Amino acid sequence: MEKRIINPPSLPKPRGFSHGILISGGKILFLAGQDGSGPDGKMVALGDLVGQFEQALKNLRTVAEAAGGTAADIVKLTIFVRHRDEYMSKLKELGRVYRACFGDNWPAMALFETSGFFNDGALIEIEGFAALA
Repeated sequence: MEKRIINPPSLPKPRGFSHGILISGGKILFLAGQDGSGPDGKMVALGDLVGQFEQALKNLRTVAEAAGGTAADIVKLTIFVRHRDEYMSKLKELGRVYRACFGDNWPAMALFETSGFFNDGALIEIEGFAALA
């Protein structure tokens, strides 16, 4: 499988994401939305966006690994947050958590603010795609 980052010079330089990722060969893993639920199904870090973000990333990484991949195979993430302004105010903390969990893998990403989630107490949910060899 070949993975090529696409960041056209005519677009703003991406920070913390890639504009596109071109995949040749391999398999696609669809990653269901993950929130800050721990292994017991209970929400971790109630009221803490950064803590829930970290758990959601761990959950995504766990799914990728169960399919035979790694966090580096994740090529697209869609992030849903309850409060966009809170997310934006914590970008540095979120970036540190992201790098600790995913390293320098910067998928194509989108961020949306939403009014609610399936699980009460969730402040964030992340879904995506992984490209596996």
